[in-house]
Amino acid sequence: MTTTLSTGHAGAATASPRAMARAGGLHPFGVFILLAGAFLPIMDFFITNVALPSIDASLHASASSLELVIAGYGVAYATLLVLGGRLGDRYGRHRIFLGGLVGFVLASLACGIAPTVGALITARIIQGATAALLIPQVLATFHHVLEGERKSRAVALYGATSGIAAVVGQLVGGLLVSADIAGTSWRPIFLVNVPIGVVVILVAARIVPSTRSPHPVGIDLPGTVLFAATLTALLVPLTEGHSLGWPWWTWLLLALAAVLGSATYLVEKRTERRGDVPLLPPSLLRLPSMSRGLAMVFAFSIGFGAFMFVFALTVQNGLHADALHSGLAILPMALLFFAGSLVAPRMITRYGRAALSTGAIIQLAGLVSLVVILVGNWPHVSLWAIAVPLALVGAGQSMLFAGLFRSVLADVPAHLGGIGSGVLITLQQSGLALGVATLGTLYLTQAPHNIAHAFADVEYVQMAIVALLAVSVAALPRFTKAAATAPVIDA
Repeated sequence: MTTTLSTGHAGAATASPRAMARAGGLHPFGVFILLAGAFLPIMDFFITNVALPSIDASLHASASSLELVIAGYGVAYATLLVLGGRLGDRYGRHRIFLGGLVGFVLASLACGIAPTVGALITARIIQGATAALLIPQVLATFHHVLEGERKSRAVALYGATSGIAAVVGQLVGGLLVSADIAGTSWRPIFLVNVPIGVVVILVAARIVPSTRSPHPVGIDLPGTVLFAATLTALLVPLTEGHSLGWPWWTWLLLALAAVLGSATYLVEKRTERRGDVPLLPPSLLRLPSMSRGLAMVFAFSIGFGAFMFVFALTVQNGLHADALHSGLAILPMALLFFAGSLVAPRMITRYGRAALSTGAIIQLAGLVSLVVILVGNWPHVSLWAIAVPLALVGAGQSMLFAGLFRSVLADVPAHLGGIGSGVLITLQQSGLALGVATLGTLYLTQAPHNIAHAFADVEYVQMAIVALLAVSVAALPRFTKAAATAPVIDA
């Protein structure tokens, strides 16, 4: 039985990052470096939204090919996340994090120099696969090394980083595309990952401790293959169906997804009964924090992914803003999300679940105001007019992100931290992709008739989700100071 290294605030502030890593601890700067490593892959899911018209003009891509630029990344990312967590538990989170980040940087370079849309799609799939290796190691390292208040704060900051990266992705994408650096158009949105990624690799190699589960388990090849096939069969037709006119094979894949999902559950249940640890342990998913928190993260992500997608299209196609102004339009939301993320951990510790409900209400107020302004003044809507509603949306989302991520892993044993982290981010990523595929399809179907009302219809669904979350947070574990400071022991 090993006890996690205890690192108080004073020790964390005075010890050098490298010395702490050698002792098995994690310096606050190490937390920042891990979050920086997670920031890039999350941002890359959203950064292409404002660049698609430029990619189309440069590579002469079809509509379905452009969707695959996003879908290929998302499907590879979602299907391999749990496996990434398992590999980190078994072979070392530090090693898998660095290896995944090296692969992500090389894939980003390949995206940036892709000569054809086929090469870009292939590089994006590799990007998604390598992102799935490195992302779960971040939460698993926090879960294994940190304890009490520091762990709660780091997990909350990870949730905040996820949301900030999503919002900043569209902002940075718009800035880089509009800058047209040396006539490279959209390519810098991928090439920017290379220098940043190299810095993170060099620093993380020195100051992030090496950890692994004290009870490493097998890879569970049948569960991995079935789970990957289920998500692929679900996400590919939902993402591509609308642009292709819903051919027969999309419906066949959706039916197959249901069959594969049932088979996955039965195989995983049988594996656990046999005494082995499956890819998705049913007993882990039955933990109150996991079952309730995951459902809420999934619902939240559907609304969030859809919002980011349809907002970019509404601003560009409806209000005729260029990529730069489309990216800048989201700035109020990004700024308030960042500001809210800084105070969210303290607010949640002090006020508990009431902080999450308040965040949901603030977000709901922002969405309602945004729809009223757009529908009531369309098409004469300035970007300044929607700044305050977007700021409210960002402030409210920051509290929900931080609280939901903190809740999901509350009951997960430390030696299953990698698996729990992988499941959490898989559900988040799957929700983002499903939001784009389902509510995005609703938008694309109605936009040719009335863009403002198409946007409003999507937001009515998101409002319903947020209202439900405001009530449902009562089912989450209590966020008390006692719970936040309890010691962490690896069994």
